[in-house]
Amino acid sequence: MEESGKGYLKLQRPGGGFDDRLVMSGSMANLTDATSLQHFEELLKNNSKSLTAVHFHAPWAPQCSQMNEVMAELAKEHKHTMFVKLEAEAVPEVSEKYEITSVPTFLFFKGGEKIDRLDGAHAPELTNKVQRLGSGGGGPARAGDVPKEDLNERLKRLINAAPCMLFMKGSPQEPRCGFSRQIVQILKDHSVQYSSFDILSDEEVRQGLKTYANWPTYPQVYVSGELIGGLDIMKELVESGELENTFPKTVSLENRLKSLINKSPVMLFMKGNKEAAKCGFSRQILEIMNGTGVEYDTFDILGDEEVRQGLKKYSNWPTYPQVYVKGELIGGVDIIKELKENGELASVLKGEN
Repeated sequence: MEESGKGYLKLQRPGGGFDDRLVMSGSMANLTDATSLQHFEELLKNNSKSLTAVHFHAPWAPQCSQMNEVMAELAKEHKHTMFVKLEAEAVPEVSEKYEITSVPTFLFFKGGEKIDRLDGAHAPELTNKVQRLGSGGGGPARAGDVPKEDLNERLKRLINAAPCMLFMKGSPQEPRCGFSRQIVQILKDHSVQYSSFDILSDEEVRQGLKTYANWPTYPQVYVSGELIGGLDIMKELVESGELENTFPKTVSLENRLKSLINKSPVMLFMKGNKEAAKCGFSRQILEIMNGTGVEYDTFDILGDEEVRQGLKKYSNWPTYPQVYVKGELIGGVDIIKELKENGELASVLKGEN
């Protein structure tokens, strides 16, 4: 985040420059925009008994628009949670107070106090935090609620959240016990694609899963919803050579991305598909590419969060859409426009340049 004049903040956009495109605000009662420090404080005060999730965004950042869509969907499901959008540059007093240095950033409040934070466009983690932090904060209990059954349903959903799930202490990037660190290394050494859950962040899951799985310790590894075991079992599978058979369909994310960008001579990663673009930039690039007469294939990044986030790092290109020719990144809508204006687009898409 960059300071530009006293009391006014500028968030620098990827590639430099600034933009002033507007973001449409939601119309649901529990989805609103905070337009000033006073308005922000009033929202926290009025919703002090429930969870408030605040999205610090910038209108020029595509990731923020994507997360606004996620927030809108969450607002429909979690009626007792207040979802607030706050433009980071427009309300610098709030952004400075909470040390917002990049967008998107999410802060979570209860009783007027900040209780958690999430940096970056991570839809699954945002969903998890809203579900976890908002539980119990949405009004009086309803007759017939059975917490144990609800917990079992949640555990079932968590262990089936990915083909391979690791329940551990900490995260793969920062394991918080030696056993978790060892099992992360085993999975990494064998290029196993997996998702993880930090049991230290949720005591209910931590205790409940031990009973649900009848396995008293962590870490725990699941494949297709079935418990494989802990560290000792994983070591045995490595020593016997059976690990590859236990995870027969796992592919490293890097190899998966390589396969996708080489799926067709020309690949377009976009929001939506050829028949229905789901953002203005994707719609523009479709119109341009359709005008070249060159055949191409598309991939809808809205349907796969892992690819959506992973490809940005793999290609070192932070936004979508992205165009690849013979496995090489050409660029986004601005580059495609320039190539069209220069008369080079058709030859580039054909791999002649």
